[in-house]
Amino acid sequence: MYPNTSPRLAAMLAALLFAGATGAAVAAVKGKKPAGLERYGVAVYSDLCLQKDSGEIGGQRVTLHRFAEADSVIYEFTAGALSWPIVANDVNLDAATGAFDFTIAGADNEERTIVGKFSKDGQTLTLEGDYCGGNVRMPMKLSRVRDFGRPLKTCTPCPPMPEAPAPVPAQDGAETPAA
Repeated sequence: MYPNTSPRLAAMLAALLFAGATGAAVAAVKGKKPAGLERYGVAVYSDLCLQKDSGEIGGQRVTLHRFAEADSVIYEFTAGALSWPIVANDVNLDAATGAFDFTIAGADNEERTIVGKFSKDGQTLTLEGDYCGGNVRMPMKLSRVRDFGRPLKTCTPCPPMPEAPAPVPAQDGAETPAA
């Protein structure tokens, strides 16, 4: 365009180009999500599934809202049908260890504390408890939901209940349970 471009203009254009490239690189690094649980936002964890024989929904869902002031939880579970959402009380989350607990009030107004732990990458929430109706001590593993339009998977059946030990006859003729 201009046959006599000044060296000062060329230097300014080069500096401007360099600043733009540096700014784009910094923005790309800032745009990366942290590997673990984010400090702000909403995360949904669920193990909801369809019962193969009845077609009913099984499992539970935990929605974690993370704000600057405090964290909040909405808890849903199934008992034949998905429950009304329950807003939890006393939400505690230790981001360093992933330890997590909250308290809910059931239909009978009895409070129950649910305890769990997040995986280091924030993709899984494992809740303590008796998953299979108290028959087998089995933790509940809830995966982070990213695709809200995906169909529910089929529920995994509970493992068979261990058989109760047979009574052993005592020496005096009375039966006593086996140890």
